[in-house]
Amino acid sequence: MRIGELAARAGVSVRSLRYYEEQGLLTSVRSASGQRHYAEYHVERVTFLQRMYAAGLSSRTIAELLPCVDSPSEATSDAALERMAEERDRLSEHIEDLIRTREALDRLMATNRAHRAALKSSLTG
Repeated sequence: MRIGELAARAGVSVRSLRYYEEQGLLTSVRSASGQRHYAEYHVERVTFLQRMYAAGLSSRTIAELLPCVDSPSEATSDAALERMAEERDRLSEHIEDLIRTREALDRLMATNRAHRAALKSSLTG
């Protein structure tokens, strides 16, 4: 299938597919005229890539995990598990940072509400 059909079937843009190829995450066969052609299994591959991106993984991290998908073995599985654990730890740290930021914003909002209540009270009182 050509790039437009793969994009439509996988629910992504043609631009995304080109990006995946640039990053080494997807391969195609080129026709004599230079058109990209893909096999049926590429639909599943693109869907998998989309899930990895949705999980917050970068192209580089996804590329590091692909050997486990493409050539499953104990070694690639162990490497993938270790890399995923690192990513999970990174995400956990980011979540903790976001929680601290939200708590700081909550404190600012409480201060603002108290200030507004004091202003309102002084104007009506």
